[in-house]
Amino acid sequence: MKTLHFDCFAGISGDMALGALVDLGVDPDMLRQELGKLGLDGWKLEFHQDERGGIRGTHAVVDLGERHDHIACDDEQQDHADVHGNHHHTHEAHHGASWKDIRALIKEAGISAGAKTRALAIFTRIAEAEAQVHQVPVDEVGFHEVGALDSIIDIVGTALCLDYLQPDRITCGEIELGGGTVRCAHGVLPVPAPATLSLLRGLPVKTGGFNKEMTTPTGAAILAASVDTFISAGSFTEIKTGYGIGTRRMERPNLLRVSWREVATFKTEAQPWQTESLALLEANIDDMTGEALGFLMERLFDAGALDVTFTPCVMKKSRPGTTVSVLATPETLDPLRRTMFEHSSTIGFREFPVQRHSLKREESRISGAFGEVRQKMVFYGATPLRSKIEYEDRARIAREQGLSLEAVEQLMKG
Repeated sequence: MKTLHFDCFAGISGDMALGALVDLGVDPDMLRQELGKLGLDGWKLEFHQDERGGIRGTHAVVDLGERHDHIACDDEQQDHADVHGNHHHTHEAHHGASWKDIRALIKEAGISAGAKTRALAIFTRIAEAEAQVHQVPVDEVGFHEVGALDSIIDIVGTALCLDYLQPDRITCGEIELGGGTVRCAHGVLPVPAPATLSLLRGLPVKTGGFNKEMTTPTGAAILAASVDTFISAGSFTEIKTGYGIGTRRMERPNLLRVSWREVATFKTEAQPWQTESLALLEANIDDMTGEALGFLMERLFDAGALDVTFTPCVMKKSRPGTTVSVLATPETLDPLRRTMFEHSSTIGFREFPVQRHSLKREESRISGAFGEVRQKMVFYGATPLRSKIEYEDRARIAREQGLSLEAVEQLMKG
């Protein structure tokens, strides 16, 4: 499976994504030609080889000429999406573009359908996040003239790169957000900026590795809209690696690493048994009657226990007690914990992760000398191992016919 992996150990921005993807193998001339189909003037997209921390990579530069004089964001992080609700500025001060305008521009462009879909998905994430932060309708979310053009080149460019590379799957690890503050159109904001935080809700992130904004809203939107799976570890073969160079020179390398990977798959012979990850709850109790313990067992099964056992034990001061053991699936743990506290006298219990190995079982109905009964068959892999008639059916027939349980089993199977 062709896996494209984003390693955001120093965050991600739009220009870093473009640089890394070109460094990985995207043709820059193709990228410029396709971006030209947007019909926008006043920009140039250049790629330069550079290094950070001794690691060489590609630095993408969106040159907007004289328009740079109007950038309202921190000059150290020019990629910070300069986005706002339209009510925060006057039309005379900024000739902006609304999300509605940008959406129409992308839809009408002569780029591939795949790139359009990706670009619209990324821009939609930004627009929705900003609409939530500023409490304005999504279609009224606006971009300053420079912010709009810069964001369009970064986002549509990244979408074109991903469509060109055609990965089967896109993965990403933990995302570094940085720290400190960032200056943008609305003043000085804490890192992560509100829009970035909204875009990355539910995704694995970390802060504090840098005292600057390391993941911008554009970078966050690219990940939120494009990544299929967020992973913390795994086995893989690294095929090719690209580095996108960030603008800043810092003590730690300001880089985005993107790589082609082949995810390792290990072919093993299928085990003839099933393995489950379960939990075991245990408590030693010396002050409950037999009746109370019986009621506790009933309530534990009602709460979802897979198995409940009582084992005699000797407790402090040589008092006889009972070890209550409860086998459970992860999703039933909270109801079982409540049951242990509410229906037993314990003030605490132990809990362990355990693995259960079990053989496959199938239930069927068979007919014999005394009618139809239920039977369970146990398999070792695909091979039948042994069978047994359900106890309730054996006991019923034994009472009716005056036979032993063993005789019923033999006569029904004979």
